[in-house]
Amino acid sequence: MEISTITQAMQLHAQLIKTGHGKNTLSLSKLFNFTALSYSGNLSYARAIFDSIPCPNSYFWNTMIRAYSKSTEPEHALQLFLTMQHKDHKPDKFTYPFILKSCGCLRKTHEGKQFHALIYKSGLEFDRFIQNSLIHMYCDCGESNAAARVFEKMLEKDVVSWTSIIDGYVDDNRSTEALQLFGKMEKEGIEPNDATVVSVLRACADVGALDTGRKIHQIVEEKNFGKVNVSTALIDMYSKCGCIDSARKVFEKIEQKDVFAWTTMISGLASHGKSKEAIDLFETMVEMHVKPDVRTITAVLSACKNAGWVREGYSYLNKMEKRFGLRPTIQHYGCMVDLLARAGYLKEAEQLIKRMPIEADSVVWRNLIWACKVHGDKDRSDRLMNQHQHLQMDFKIKDSGTCVLFGNIYASTGEWSEKAKVRQLMNKKGLTKPKGSSKIETKGTIHEFVAGATSHPDAKKIYEKLDEITEDLILAGYQPKVSEVMLDIEDEEKALQLHHHSERIAVAFALISTNKDARIQIVKNLRSCEDCHNVMKLISKVYEREIVIRDRIRFHHFKNGNCSCGDYW
Repeated sequence: MEISTITQAMQLHAQLIKTGHGKNTLSLSKLFNFTALSYSGNLSYARAIFDSIPCPNSYFWNTMIRAYSKSTEPEHALQLFLTMQHKDHKPDKFTYPFILKSCGCLRKTHEGKQFHALIYKSGLEFDRFIQNSLIHMYCDCGESNAAARVFEKMLEKDVVSWTSIIDGYVDDNRSTEALQLFGKMEKEGIEPNDATVVSVLRACADVGALDTGRKIHQIVEEKNFGKVNVSTALIDMYSKCGCIDSARKVFEKIEQKDVFAWTTMISGLASHGKSKEAIDLFETMVEMHVKPDVRTITAVLSACKNAGWVREGYSYLNKMEKRFGLRPTIQHYGCMVDLLARAGYLKEAEQLIKRMPIEADSVVWRNLIWACKVHGDKDRSDRLMNQHQHLQMDFKIKDSGTCVLFGNIYASTGEWSEKAKVRQLMNKKGLTKPKGSSKIETKGTIHEFVAGATSHPDAKKIYEKLDEITEDLILAGYQPKVSEVMLDIEDEEKALQLHHHSERIAVAFALISTNKDARIQIVKNLRSCEDCHNVMKLISKVYEREIVIRDRIRFHHFKNGNCSCGDYW
């Protein structure tokens, strides 16, 4: 009897019980496999079958553990493993991969390491399937160094091994190293599969490695990797590498577009300031009867935010639940608060925060407080800072953003003693302000620069070029906006600080290392300051070079002295 529904499975089970085969493992194996692993199965029913067997063999133990590892409650796999040990049933090479998968899903690093020790004691440490599972587990737990140690000890690495470690590096913000690993993989003669190219494209998107991304696109076409997730990764890569037109071409070629492809394209358009195109594409998506998800609405609200469209933003926020059955999250309310605040509707933004059915987090409040500073509403800024002093005391241990914001606002008003208190708090909490860094790809190599760094092999030439740029810009009318430097130093020193911001070093490097007609593309980890924004506009005009910078907020396309953001970011 072929089983296709849980009803059929239950009927078959009833027949087995009636005929006296209800505890026969051979008779139950097909039924058990369906209930445990089939999409149409029932995990609770599978467990009932499992519990009814007096002495389950390895197949039943491993299948039940595997089913739990794939479920929404993978902790049951770990509990069943303990039961397995108590009953003196020895795990084998088919048991551990699913146990390790469960540890990864639950982010249980300590337990994962214990299982690693058991694997070593069992003499299974060189089983390739188990080694690949260990890499996955450590990467899922954010332990990419431990994953790398397993990878390095492998006697024989397959495409799964390489893909797992590359993907883990990307997840751990080590995308540059992930691309280097891919280069080694190619030299080893390992053919990438569709999962590999998705991981590598994610790395390219992170660091702006357009040349490498185009190379991967060629591989995709040569090997005919036609899955929609590969195309979606290409759209994301081109969008984040500043080539929104190339992203659109990939999107248009997808025959069966899922919600992820639509959302990625809408988000890409929004980040490039093409808000009308993003909204039009969303409306087309709805007309095509593709239901948006919460990420789609976030992308739509981002499009409204980048254009300053308050009315449209409210409209889409209200439609979320009424039209699409989606409950707004803190990300959606935060996006709307940011939209209102940037547009100067500070009172309305504060009122929205108070009306929100979700408690505002530190990010929402600090976006409003920063907007108060930008728009010169010192009274509101002071009041909110006094009301929310707890934001700099109760933030998550890894979040230094609120402290940095408060310190900068104190510095902007010359309250240096208050800024010093914030600095003392950060030191006490062990927090540091993230360094500004800018990445640029030339000839397939990623170069990263931080403010004032001199470690690059071409540092001398770069700083000579920086001095030349400054002289040329001064002749063109540039005057440094020293108020952007939140340090208690002389204006001359502040100007020098601005002069050495990471994106300027990256541009100087690009000017001495690329062709005169080549577009300069930079990825920055923080929001560009207003002075650097003005400088990039001037450089694009004086040096007749197109410059594309992706900062933490959005894309800036500088050309002929203008920016695509219209100075609104």
